[in-house]
Amino acid sequence: MHRILVRLFPSRLHRIGLLGLAPAALLLAMGAAAHAQFGPSPTTPVHDPSALRPPAGARVAIVEFEDMECPDCANANPLLKEAAAKYNIPWVRHDFPLSFHIWSTQAAVNARWFDTKSKKLGDDYRDLVFANQPSIVDLMGLRRFTENFAQSHGVAMPFAIDPQGKLLAAVKADYALGQRIGIEHTPTIWIVTANSKGAPFIEVVDRSKLFQLIDQALADTRSAPPAKTAHR
Repeated sequence: MHRILVRLFPSRLHRIGLLGLAPAALLLAMGAAAHAQFGPSPTTPVHDPSALRPPAGARVAIVEFEDMECPDCANANPLLKEAAAKYNIPWVRHDFPLSFHIWSTQAAVNARWFDTKSKKLGDDYRDLVFANQPSIVDLMGLRRFTENFAQSHGVAMPFAIDPQGKLLAAVKADYALGQRIGIEHTPTIWIVTANSKGAPFIEVVDRSKLFQLIDQALADTRSAPPAKTAHR
């Protein structure tokens, strides 16, 4: 799980008082901070819940904010894909690329370009990036991976896939949405419902309980009408 607020750059080291430490002590302190970064996360405090609803026509959906360079997002991806298929519910994937990841923003732009060909192609690209994440080490590696993906799917890539910056603007809009909600880490995953007898949304903190949470959401919305308003 990648948290947003911990970034051990020199300016931050000054703020948390680590630069004056001896090397051994510095390493220990940085290790403790890294543990805080990647350790278990509490439930996200939701400031703006307006986006935490199913798309039109659905009673229950999975909503995820993801970073395509985040290892824990890669870990979660197969399970979320399995759950969406098993329950035949929408999986709404929002971009939330973290600034310290060197290629995640470009990967999100690439995925949206493939979305313009077909939504399935865009999602297939996302899934394959996650599956091959360790082999993509920089932007050049991402470019080669993306060109190979396009070629294998019979798609010709232009030299510039987003010349007017519209796809990047959409990625940034997703990021801004996540900030309004209160995202603190990636992945952040919710099960969201329409007109539920229970909670309108619940965060999936323990992914071993994902199917159980979906079962409960479906039960709580069994007699409810589907959502009327689409949210991406």
